[in-house]
Amino acid sequence: MTRTVIDGAYIATVDETGSEHDGGHVVVADGRIESVSPGRAPREVLQAADEVIAGGGLLVTPGLINTHHHLYQWLTRGFAQNSILFEWLVSLYPAWSRIDADLVGDGALGAMAVLARSGCTTVGDHHYVFPRGGGDIVGSIVDAASTLGLRLHATRGSMDLGASDGGLPPDFAVESTADALAASGEAVARYHDASFDSMVRVAIAPCSPFSVTADLLREAAVLARDLNVRLHTHGAETVEEEAFCRERFGMGPTDYLESVGWLGDDVWMAHCVHLSDADIARFAATGTGVAHCPSSNARLAAGIAPVRGMLSAGVPVGLGVDGAASNESGQLGTEVRAAVLAARLRDGAGAMPVRDALRVATMGGARVLGREREIGSIEPGKLADLALWRIAGIEHAGIADPVAALGLGAMPPLERLIVQGATVVQDGELTRVDAASVAARVARASTALADRL
Repeated sequence: MTRTVIDGAYIATVDETGSEHDGGHVVVADGRIESVSPGRAPREVLQAADEVIAGGGLLVTPGLINTHHHLYQWLTRGFAQNSILFEWLVSLYPAWSRIDADLVGDGALGAMAVLARSGCTTVGDHHYVFPRGGGDIVGSIVDAASTLGLRLHATRGSMDLGASDGGLPPDFAVESTADALAASGEAVARYHDASFDSMVRVAIAPCSPFSVTADLLREAAVLARDLNVRLHTHGAETVEEEAFCRERFGMGPTDYLESVGWLGDDVWMAHCVHLSDADIARFAATGTGVAHCPSSNARLAAGIAPVRGMLSAGVPVGLGVDGAASNESGQLGTEVRAAVLAARLRDGAGAMPVRDALRVATMGGARVLGREREIGSIEPGKLADLALWRIAGIEHAGIADPVAALGLGAMPPLERLIVQGATVVQDGELTRVDAASVAARVARASTALADRL
């Protein structure tokens, strides 16, 4: 057993009562949080430590949890810069339909490296494009997460509604319903680990109401519940999606998804920008979660999600970067501030206090992914996933509130990022891979994908 003590830091535990300790200490032993306490660590605790991290000038938070991403899109950033969602998708489908496991692995490594350097310890990825002969794409994402040392929630997505049948994606980019279901079950069997300290979990995730059939949605829900894994999709992202659902199904996205078995405490949906009060009530009553992606929503002019209303109603809400092709930054730490500002634009100055945004980025994400017992807060017995932010530098020195340094200021540099007790980022640099080498791989992969068009 190895023991690390973080001593004398400002600790935002994000526990049930929101406990914070100015000059407190955290003890990590064998990958778990052994204790968190106010005040400096006693001498005997320091003497028993294998490593002591001086906490002066540090804000310690739970590791941030990304509940929605499309890692492969790291290879297609900067395209369709002034488009709304449907136009943007149509312009990018041809490139995405030419990916394979090798290219996805390179893109995932780049995207997750940036996530790690922005405080993210758990990555939720939604991959839904599987060209024939593309190899083990889910496996390449799992390998990339393992290389970096990050916790992964991989969702095996799918599309089976091509343009000739009234869907948005071109026919060459979709699978058959049967193939999608079989591959989803295989991904769960091969990679899902349900244990407490799991580094990889898998969910089943048909893409969206405008790219999958009702049959796939219904059967995917049955399959996921038979396998005891979670369900994920996009929902109520744009007014165009609302119009599509009303024209095709005679109802809005929430009613449609409920009609095919897609509301429940084992489900989370990305975006949910256009939820009515009645929709929010249905999400709250059923425990359906939401991945809030403020920067991507702004990039594609989708609107501002009613996050204050969701939180007040008790809806589980986590934070998401979304695909890097609609959020080229790819950083999760910056989304905390984006969530604060977007909510205030919609609902006023009190709509999103910084501590609420931090909770969305940590415990909120843990709830959305069904892992609130294991991660999301700094409490004894939980997994030691921690972000140590340096707030003593010129960008943050003098900010009255350490949590506001993260929620209102520039994203602080990372002193450490710890996943299950292991340091994966130190002094802002990745510890397991060379950032320049990753950048070179991404550049080569982006060029190779462009050459296939």
